[in-house]
Amino acid sequence: MVREVIARIQAFNQGRIPELVQRKYAAMAEDPLAFLRGTCHLFYEDLTTTAASPLAELNAAPLVWICGDLHLQNFGSFKGDDRLVYFDINDFDEGILAPCTWDLVRFVTSIRVAGQILGLDLPDIVCLCQAFLTAYTAAISAGKARTIHRETATGLVDDLLESLRKRKRADFLRDRTEKGKSLRLIPNKVTPVSPETCDRIRNLIQTWAATQTNPEFFEVLDVAHRIAGNGSLGVERYLILVAGQGSAKTRYLLDLKAARSSSLQSYVNPLQPQWTTEAERVVALQTRFQESPPALLNALSDGKQSYTLRELQPTADKVDLTASQGKVKKLTKVIRTMAEVTAWGQLRSGGRQGSAIADDLIQFAQSAADWQPQILHYAEQYATQVEQDYGVFRDGYAAGALTR
Repeated sequence: MVREVIARIQAFNQGRIPELVQRKYAAMAEDPLAFLRGTCHLFYEDLTTTAASPLAELNAAPLVWICGDLHLQNFGSFKGDDRLVYFDINDFDEGILAPCTWDLVRFVTSIRVAGQILGLDLPDIVCLCQAFLTAYTAAISAGKARTIHRETATGLVDDLLESLRKRKRADFLRDRTEKGKSLRLIPNKVTPVSPETCDRIRNLIQTWAATQTNPEFFEVLDVAHRIAGNGSLGVERYLILVAGQGSAKTRYLLDLKAARSSSLQSYVNPLQPQWTTEAERVVALQTRFQESPPALLNALSDGKQSYTLRELQPTADKVDLTASQGKVKKLTKVIRTMAEVTAWGQLRSGGRQGSAIADDLIQFAQSAADWQPQILHYAEQYATQVEQDYGVFRDGYAAGALTR
């Protein structure tokens, strides 16, 4: 069992940057939720191959564009291309066309796994799982996609969006640059790149910038490695300082991340669109799913590797779930919001390249009594499996089995 879990994880992470993979393993060893976040590939392999899998029933659900890696920490705030600040799902690297239930069962599993970390007892965890499915079903049944922004947010999400009002771009730049001239190197977060890499990324940005209305805005002043995330650690990721509006206080920061194929690809039966690049897939899905995708979201390619590009923003952040201090009412409110956001995205992206239309989703919601218990049961079982796999991984990591 030890060798099996560790071998599956090592096989998946082959081809990634070795030193960053070690950072990923260190993060995954911290707690079971971090482990779940870093092993999306294990989750879907098990969902579709184990004897206890509810795949036959859950596969009957309507096909939608899913995030693919839906969990408690995959929601956050960002400024859209209309310059308004939203709260939504914030990572579509694993996005794919699949049954709508797949995102639901992964999210409910994350509630189960995170429960003890958040100081909850079992009855409260069960209530939160049901609250998510109830809110999702109600939002689908309404058949109308809405959005969460400052005027509509409540609870912990409202606290987050209100706190962003105090963040200033000047402070954001000062903390991350040397007087707007170069990037500030921060151990374990922002590290230097080689001259060859700097030139390669500069050329990539400049080639793309030439297609924009204001190419001078994207003049590259500096490039560095950016170390961030969990599941994506080990892939190329860069922080880029560009000229912006010309002065040190009006520079802009860009995030450039290499795109890989979805870890769900091997497990979905529906025929997927023939995307030109993996970055095109990620950007297309996010653009369909969100009312207003993050500013400067684009797919770039140098012919060998594709990348997702977006603005790095002072308004980008996550809800601090630990601020609930184990209070179920606060957590219930934010989990209902996450459920609604998920439902609205599925509705908004419906009818595109094989995804279900609203009428099909509404009909599915009306049969909630059939599929909700299956999701709850599987999530309960699989959370136990995650705990076991995490223990194997943690012990193996401590023993040095993942450094060979």
